[in-house]
Amino acid sequence: MAFVDFQPTLGNFWSSFFGSEFVGFEWFSYFFNGSDFKMIMRNTLVSSVLTLLLGFIVPILLALALNEVRSQAFKRIVQTASYMPYFISWVIAANIFVALLASEGAVNELLQLVGLTKESIPFLQEGKYFWGIVSGANTWKEMGYNSIIYLAAISSINPDLYEAAKVDGAGRIRQMTSVTLPLLRPTIVILLILSVGNLMNTGFDQYYLLGNSLNREYSDVLDTYSFRYGLQNSMFSYAAAVGLFKSAVAFLMVLAVNSIARRMNSNSLF
Repeated sequence: MAFVDFQPTLGNFWSSFFGSEFVGFEWFSYFFNGSDFKMIMRNTLVSSVLTLLLGFIVPILLALALNEVRSQAFKRIVQTASYMPYFISWVIAANIFVALLASEGAVNELLQLVGLTKESIPFLQEGKYFWGIVSGANTWKEMGYNSIIYLAAISSINPDLYEAAKVDGAGRIRQMTSVTLPLLRPTIVILLILSVGNLMNTGFDQYYLLGNSLNREYSDVLDTYSFRYGLQNSMFSYAAAVGLFKSAVAFLMVLAVNSIARRMNSNSLF
């Protein structure tokens, strides 16, 4: 579909598909040379990198912290609280952030209470705040669930290694840096490769729900862009070309990062 000028008015899907004019790379050229290309790619990459940095590091830190908790009751409470946002739909989560970041919301009231600001900050009305907001929202929603993988990997570490470290005089921090993190490295590398493959796949729900006409210059990414042109403007072939470009870049990024990881420490997907 990305290589034809799909016209859904020619009959059923197959007659419309095979009856459409073949245009080759015309839609790709239209996208690359369009006035929105630089903005869309900037928003997609910057917000994805911020989400990757926060969403990759925070679950590791959370798993390491939970592993050091000795009270099982407290540990279960923290785990449950951190997992819960993952099961909340983005419709509900976005409304929570809209309420918190409103002019009279809890965040603005807290900032004014401690004297950091004198007036309310229009967080969702100014684009410069959007990347940080959506990265924080993604991390808050995913960190508890993502930490499960690291906790499972930590639980498989032989306890004798910690006992040997204690005999050598290692404290908790030294055990974490000398035993836990090195043995977590294969898991971290695999998940990093998969995360890099999702750099172009920012997600649709959070950007569509938190974005608006006032912050579109910062909130419009590949997913919302293809949705707007594909479904709202009925440019199906153009949206398919944008989606194919996103998938091709993600595939190449996975291959590149996997190759680098294999050469550096022999840990890779394939």
